[in-house]
Amino acid sequence: MTINEIQDEIIEEFAGFDDWMDKYQLLIDLGNEQEPLEDKYKTEQNLIDGCQSRVWLVADYEKESGDRSQESGVIHFRAESDALIVKGIVSLLIRVLSGHTPQEILDADLYFIDEIGLKEHLSPTRSNGLLAMVKQMRMYALAFSAKAETEK
Repeated sequence: MTINEIQDEIIEEFAGFDDWMDKYQLLIDLGNEQEPLEDKYKTEQNLIDGCQSRVWLVADYEKESGDRSQESGVIHFRAESDALIVKGIVSLLIRVLSGHTPQEILDADLYFIDEIGLKEHLSPTRSNGLLAMVKQMRMYALAFSAKAETEK
């Protein structure tokens, strides 16, 4: 699935709820469904700066065999937070961006955030945290993209 197809799927899921309390509950449920991050990854190095709650993000670059003329790898993200709603938010970001190439991640317009009304229903500190999570995921994509370029 493309990044936009996944975003459209999320928008559709959230459209089924009119009340924001139900949407928060969906976020909490999504966060609870996420695989917990192993303790060995809960380090200072993996903490995202700019989040009020603690969020750890780990990215792995998986090379795919095949055509060397193009970027041939995808990034898999894993994360955890000590806050339930934030855990749900990061699980949405992982669902949208994980399994895609660095360039696809860098080029992605994450319109689902506005479409489901997430930004306007988060406190300013949570909103800043959301932006920090997106920024960190894009930084990983940039780093893996640069590394892939030097290995060509």
